[in-house]
Amino acid sequence: WYGWEIDYWMEGGLLRDMFSHDITTAEHFKMTMDPVNNHRSDLEDFYATNVAPGVANGTIGSTYDTQCANGAITDGCAPVEILSAEKLRDYTKGPAETEKIANVLLKDSRTGQYVIAQEAWNCIWEELIQNGKGLKTVFDRPGFDEGDYAFSAEMLDLMVQELDRLITKYSSPEWNTKATANRVVELLSEHRVLIQAELDEVQSGVTGVRQLNEKDFLGRKERERRRQLKQGKADAGQEPKDRTEYFNTIWQKASEKRGKRRREMILSETKSRLDAATTAGKAGDEKFIQSLSNAVSQIRALEASGGTDQSTRELLGKIKQMVMEARSSLESSEE
Repeated sequence: WYGWEIDYWMEGGLLRDMFSHDITTAEHFKMTMDPVNNHRSDLEDFYATNVAPGVANGTIGSTYDTQCANGAITDGCAPVEILSAEKLRDYTKGPAETEKIANVLLKDSRTGQYVIAQEAWNCIWEELIQNGKGLKTVFDRPGFDEGDYAFSAEMLDLMVQELDRLITKYSSPEWNTKATANRVVELLSEHRVLIQAELDEVQSGVTGVRQLNEKDFLGRKERERRRQLKQGKADAGQEPKDRTEYFNTIWQKASEKRGKRRREMILSETKSRLDAATTAGKAGDEKFIQSLSNAVSQIRALEASGGTDQSTRELLGKIKQMVMEARSSLESSEE
């Protein structure tokens, strides 16, 4: 998302879609700012249906944040300087970054008269950064080390892709005559080298270089891979059970006309087990589905001979449909 935010400020508050990076409407942008009530799938569906067609045919053009466009922010939202928090904290490069901040304030007619003498700028940096005075930050936390937090290859690869997009964009002829764009490219290029090095370490698999653990930022794919690995080990120590007889028994009870509540309970239990089976997608779950399928086949004989009532036949029909859907889901997950 930081690429989306960089674009917002560099382009003076131009509203863009966070995922496609294409221009968007104020309504969609407002939805993006409320991720609690608008998940990514909701945002993407809304954009594809209500925004993308208009962008494609030209009926939806560039829209800017009203705070940037109506003068609420003096001189607009485009940055006058690009600063690096990492460099500000660096004991070698920090003073130069502090000077950039001071010069911006000094050149502004509204603040320049209040800026202290230049010979004191370095003193301010030493007191705040080297001597740790002022407000506490996350870096003052005991035992904190940025290197202790690792990301999965999945997440690092996405970071590299986003950095490549931004570097390419802001080094293009449209931008490379602007000092702010050149600074963005400089900082992002340095950051990309670090991210690529971390990605190489994670992908190397060499013990002691960068091993991921459960407390790291793993991403959806890595979490799922680990979950399946754990499930596979658990399945390896268990003999799959044939549950055909179990289902024959509960269907027999259902055919004894014990009522709607009993049938609903059977359906709920069967669906719950099938959902768990298709989600896991393991050999033991294949056996489970096969057991259920076998029981359905055996019950057909009773059904054909007229040995079941109408309610039970309806129940069987629903369960047969569940079996077909479970098999289809399991086959899709194996492709």
